[in-house]
Amino acid sequence: MSTDTPAPLPFTTPVTTGLLRGALDVERTDIGLLPHRLPARARAQAPDGQIALAEAQPSGVRLVFRTRATAIELEARRTRTAYQGVPPRPDGVYDLLVDGKLVARGSASGGNVLDVDMTTGSTEFRSGPAGSVRFGGLAGHEKDVELWLPYNERTELVALRTDAPVTPAAETGRKVWLHHGSSISHGSDAASPTTTWPARAALLGGVELVNLGLGGSALLDPFTARAMRDTPADLISVKIGINLVNADVMRLRAFVPAVHGFLDTLREGHPDIPLLVISPVLCPIHEDTPGPSIPDFSRLGEGEVRFVAAGDPEERAAGKLTLGVIREELAGLVEQRSADDPWLRYLDGRELYGETDADELPLPDALHPDATTHLRMGDRFARLAFGADGPFAAE
Repeated sequence: MSTDTPAPLPFTTPVTTGLLRGALDVERTDIGLLPHRLPARARAQAPDGQIALAEAQPSGVRLVFRTRATAIELEARRTRTAYQGVPPRPDGVYDLLVDGKLVARGSASGGNVLDVDMTTGSTEFRSGPAGSVRFGGLAGHEKDVELWLPYNERTELVALRTDAPVTPAAETGRKVWLHHGSSISHGSDAASPTTTWPARAALLGGVELVNLGLGGSALLDPFTARAMRDTPADLISVKIGINLVNADVMRLRAFVPAVHGFLDTLREGHPDIPLLVISPVLCPIHEDTPGPSIPDFSRLGEGEVRFVAAGDPEERAAGKLTLGVIREELAGLVEQRSADDPWLRYLDGRELYGETDADELPLPDALHPDATTHLRMGDRFARLAFGADGPFAAE
């Protein structure tokens, strides 16, 4: 149970890379250690602040250690995003797992705030102090602890405090699953870091997750492909499509060779491991209508965020992308490449969230799934990918 008690804990363990899983890089800041999900070289090539914001939000990143502690406290400075004119987002959530089982959740206080005006795109940064999240009442035996960081808050790690010594956890020997996708893979509106659909699937599949779901930034960027090429992995998946449509950054002529180039780069570093290409889940506003996606400004005045497709279906003739076009092209491309790449497979994203699901659980803002849908998608991916006949099935 998360508590807020002033009683000090006697053991302080420096937060180092040896305690972190799921991060590709770390940065020393004025206050602590900042996990990054893209390496410095990739960050230097990013063209805008969107990627910088997304990759520093530690989706899938966790502290992993062994201890007999009955109380654990993490001091951290968060940076959360607030959107003007809409209700504040819930605080980011930490998930505490003991010996693989979720035992508690909590949130940190304090921190910085990035205010975003969705009508103009302008931002204002307000600084704040570090806070802490504390968990007590844990069993006193030696145990493996995983503290998953909030997927939607930039998190600078200041200090780990406990009432018993901490040692690094032993390597599990589990396979490493490297995944890249959009804000849906990043976490969108999941309830907590272990209930984003990739984290849910990884826990069910018994693998170590490295999540490169980057909100708004699954755009076939070469620097992301190179980062994945250079990251040790046993299983790789790439979920391609929705950001290309809702950012309206590419036409069909550029899309097909860009996918080939992205996959070619992955294969330079991982020539003979399972590689799964996943097409978009159902998104009714963009099935047959191109992007860009824009906020429905009439609803912003009512304190509600909802998106609409600003493109015209007739623009498909000029090569503008829709989700239907992307699925058709991806399926054909994977079929073509798999003649020479037996480890390459394709998954239609509508098997994770399709028309029947949309009738039952419509996308609340017309783009992102809700917390219940994340769990459903994670369960389905675990069955489809890690099941006996799946592309990630144990050998």
